Parts: sequence; C-alpha cells; structure tokens
Amino acid sequence: MFEHIRLISFDLDDTLWPTKPVIMAAEQALYAWLQQQAPRLTRDMSIMDMRQGRLAFMEKHPGLAHDLTLVRRKSLEQLLEKYGYEQGLAQQGTELFRRARNCVTPWEDVLPVLNDLKGRYLLVSVTNGNTQVEQTPLANCFHLNLGAADVGAAKPHPAMFQAMARWSGLSMEQMMHVGDDWQRDMLPARRLGMSTAWVQRSCWQPHTSFRPDLCLFNLYPLRRYLRKC
Repeated sequence: MFEHIRLISFDLDDTLWPTKPVIMAAEQALYAWLQQQAPRLTRDMSIMDMRQGRLAFMEKHPGLAHDLTLVRRKSLEQLLEKYGYEQGLAQQGTELFRRARNCVTPWEDVLPVLNDLKGRYLLVSVTNGNTQVEQTPLANCFHLNLGAADVGAAKPHPAMFQAMARWSGLSMEQMMHVGDDWQRDMLPARRLGMSTAWVQRSCWQPHTSFRPDLCLFNLYPLRRYLRKC
C-alpha cells in the first residue's frame, strides 16, 4: 500500500528521542549559568518561575510563539533588564541552552532505520522545537531539516509540510509523515492527503476520528512495511 511513497517526514521530539530529560537538563544548565551571571535574578526566580514567564510572553506575543529560540531570548532579555543586567547576556544564555538542547539520545531503533531508509526515500525532519539536527547524532540522516521558525508557523499549521512539498516537487500523496502527536502530527498530515505512521512508544491511545495507516511502538516495523513496496 506504500508503493507510491517517495518522501518520509519525521517529527523529532518524543518520536526519535525522549524530550523531557533533555529540556530539563538544558534548563538546569542555563539556570546554573545565570546563578553566576545574574544572581539577583536567580535569587528571586526558580526554573519554574522562568518557564511560566516564557508562557506568559508567548500568550502576550502569539505572533512569535512558533519561534521558541526567539521567545526564550526575548523573555530572558526582559528578566535581565528587570534585575539590572545587560540584555546581551540573553543571547549568551540562549546559545548555552541550545547547545544543551542538542544533547539528545535517539532511541536504539532510530539510527538503523533512518540509515536504511535514506538510500530509498527522501527524508525530512520537521519540528516545532528548536533542536539543531545538524548538531545531534542524527546530523547525516536527513536530506532536509525544517523547524517552525524556518517557515513561520508551528504544526498543526501545514506550513512545514507545504514547504517540503515545494522543496521536493512531490505531491502530498507521495509523502508519509511519522510522528507521536495526534493533534500536531497525524491530523494535519492526514488532512493534506499524506500517509501517516503514529508512533506511541509508551502506551496506545486510540482515537475515534480515523486510524493512521500504521500504528507503531518503535520504528523497526516501518522498515519492514516499506520493504514490501
């Protein structure tokens, strides 16, 4: 049933690697740095306080919410100014955070499957997050990497899917999207006419609207299904 597929897109966070421990470690690294650079700030604010501040910033500036790096820098600039520090520290802190954010550990099935598929399909990474794929262990796995900041909108907006269609010259029907999030991955891909593979690594979450073309607990079966083409 997948003979027509020429391109496969992959969500990153919680599809190819666990995200929560990476984010927590990156935020802790940034906070430790701020304790040295801006101690008045960290005496008043915890990591959770800063997180809530970013969420409030995103609500106040919805036009920027798709660019998580910009949101982090701008919200940190505001805090630094409030506590009497140079706003330029925000850029340094954001770069430190991003380096830690790139320290991901893909699940064991990811590299073997991507390496196998890359010789037969165009592979594209798409993410609402701000991981720099070229700085991760998956640096050489994709032909194209797209983030929400690149296209000006986050999933479930179709902008990233439309961008990879323009880049590849393929129709949506020739593409498959692989992701873990029902609302942000499966629904927009299906609405555009793409094939869908829903990855649920921890538990099965049935949905009544439609069934994806594939339901997976890891990527190994994806390789097996596509070898039948």
